[in-house]
Parts: sequence; C-alpha cells; structure tokens
Amino acid sequence: MQFTARTSWDIIVSILLMFAMIAGVGWFLWRTLKRTEDPPRLVFKWVLSAIGLALVFRTMSGLARAIDGGVNYGAAFYYAIVSAILGLCFAIIWRHNIASMIAKPFASLYDGGNEADDPKPFYSSARAKRMRGDFLGAKADIREQLTRFPTDVEGQMLLAELEAQDIHDLRAAEIVVQRFIAQKGHAPTNIVYALNSMADWHLKYAQDRDAAQACFEKIIELMPESEWALRASQRIAHLSDPNMWLGTEARRSYKVEHIEGDPGLGQAWGSVKSVMEENPESTAAQYVKHLEEFPFDTEIREKLARLYAEHYHRLDLAEAQLEQLIQYPNQPARQVVRWLDVLAELQVKHGANYEMARATLQRIIDLYPGASAATVAQSRIDRLRLEFKGQEQSQTVTLGAYEDDLGLKNRTSQ
Repeated sequence: MQFTARTSWDIIVSILLMFAMIAGVGWFLWRTLKRTEDPPRLVFKWVLSAIGLALVFRTMSGLARAIDGGVNYGAAFYYAIVSAILGLCFAIIWRHNIASMIAKPFASLYDGGNEADDPKPFYSSARAKRMRGDFLGAKADIREQLTRFPTDVEGQMLLAELEAQDIHDLRAAEIVVQRFIAQKGHAPTNIVYALNSMADWHLKYAQDRDAAQACFEKIIELMPESEWALRASQRIAHLSDPNMWLGTEARRSYKVEHIEGDPGLGQAWGSVKSVMEENPESTAAQYVKHLEEFPFDTEIREKLARLYAEHYHRLDLAEAQLEQLIQYPNQPARQVVRWLDVLAELQVKHGANYEMARATLQRIIDLYPGASAATVAQSRIDRLRLEFKGQEQSQTVTLGAYEDDLGLKNRTSQ
C-alpha cells in the first residue's frame, strides 16, 4: 500500500514538472517571438529545428542500438557523419542568433540593449496642420496625444497656445492652464511659465489687466518668497503703465532724428538725459509714490537711486536704495552682482573714497568666491585707482525744501 502511494505521488510530481517545463518553454518562445523583428522567419527556424531534433534523436537511437549489438565501426561512422551534418545544419539556421548572443553583451554597453524606449507623445502632425491653418485638426491631434499622455507639459502648453493665439479663445486656453497647474508633479519653472504665458495672452489679445494680474498673483501664491514671486510682483507693478501691457499695435512709435556729432549714446545710463529727467523733481516724486505701493519694483528703485546720485548728488540716498535691492531675499546672484557693481560705479562718480568703492566690489568676491563675477570684480579692483584718478569730484547739491515734498526724508526703508 505504501509503495502504491509513493508511486502515485511520483507520477503527480512528474506531471507537474512536465507542465511547468512546457509552460516555461512556451513562455520563453512567446517572449522571443514578441521581441523578434521577423516573427515568420523565427517560426520557420523553429520548425526546421524541430525536424532536425527528431532526426538527432533517431540518429542517437540508431547509434545506441549499434553499440548494444556489438562494436560496429561502419554504423558508428555513419551515425557520426549524420550527427555532424545535423550540427552543421543547426549552425547555419541559427548562425545570426548565435553571433548576436555573443556580441549583444558588448553592444549593450553602447546602445542600451533590448531595453524599450519610453513612449513619448508626437506633435509633428499637429504642428504641420497648424502651419497650414487647420487649427481644429491640430487641436484634435494634440488632444489625441494628451489622452495617452495627460500630464505632458509640451502638449498642454501647445494646446493652450493654439487656443489663445490661433483660435482666439482665451477662456479655453485658461482652462487648459488651470488644469495643468492643478496636476501634481510639475516643476515650478513649468508652472511659472504657464502662468506668465497666460498673463501675456490676456494682455496681448484682450488688454485685460485684471486677468493678467490674477495670473501673477497665482505665481506669488504658489511660490511665496521665491525669485519667481519677486518677478511676478515686478510685473504687477508695471501693469500700471499702459505701454507695458497693451498690444504692440497700440503702442506709440517715436521717430529718432539723426544727430550730427557725438550725442553721448556710448555713455553710461546716468549720463544720458531722458525725457523723464527733464523734470527730475516730479520724476522722483512719482518714483517714491510708486514704490510706496509696489515696494518690490526693483527697476523703479534702481532708477530712483540713479536719480538721487546723478541729479541731486546725494550718494547716501542712492546707497540706501541700492542696499535695499541687494538685501532683498531670494534674488538671483546675477542681480545682486549687478547692483553692487552699480553701487561701486556711483561711489566712484559721486564723492566716495577708494576704500568705500573697493569694499563694495570686495563684497562680490566674498559672496560668490570662485565665480566669474568674483574674477571680474577683482579685475576692477586692480584698476580702481585709475577710475578715481580720471574722475572729477562732483559738487554736492543741497535738496532743501524738496526733501519734504518728495519724501526723501525717512523713506529710504521703502
């Protein structure tokens, strides 16, 4: 009874092993068939190989019978020749596969092997249709790709641009942008780009200042205390100037007449008399009032600093304005370097001594050691005495009653 149970168990195990082997071989063949570039040819090779294997088994059986019946050199030689011919046939059938198997480990070091490329969306057809003026067809192609890749940045921004610029449906473009920024995992730079683009479209195609401001405020909300938030604040401050947000066709054009001689175009910004500086008192008052409302408008604050130094010769007030710019948090390094360089320039031109200007340039080196800006600052320090030698001392202009009216007293902390 015990022998019968063991025999039954062995049979079950053998059957299971046979099915497992068949399944394994079947999986391997199916996987190979899916990865091959020529499935019919591979199937044909398998058929020939099956026939060859059948012949090999028949040959080996004949060789075994010849050996069991006694030494038969003729039969052994015959079966050896047949085996060699079958082996040669297998080599001919599978020669490319064998060569590929040997070379693939080395080739994979350069081409990545059989790893499939990540699927990517393609918008060439949509762009071609857009160029032909088939905007609806382009829109359909983009949406087809976004069905497969719903979070693709390029496709969503292309669709929003198409809606705004070509179909002139700002509401549809805004919906696309809103869905985009609501998705998780997008880089902050892409979100800022989308909102800035939407703001530009509102200004360009609808002259809608409020809608554009809402986009900038969204940047500040999503990226508080960041460089992008500061830039958004700067753009909000400039929305009050119609020339900054009206379409290009609505902006005034000015004709510049040719002037004989040297009009001073090669000089520094502070040496050129702009239209606004023809009335510097009024300009300074406008700058101060603007900064009370938009304290992070770096462009206006820099202009105010230059005006203090160039017109009023009040280097102390100019330094206070530039120091606020330098101390703003989250400012990019290039801006800080630029403002320190401007401060050194004003110090050289408007009464500071060598040590003060040198200390200003040294701050660049201390803040960004090893950077190219530090090298440039050191080079300027080396020739700083020459700058002072060629610079005439400026007379100090007393502001008098202007200080109370223009807000120059007790407002340097704006």
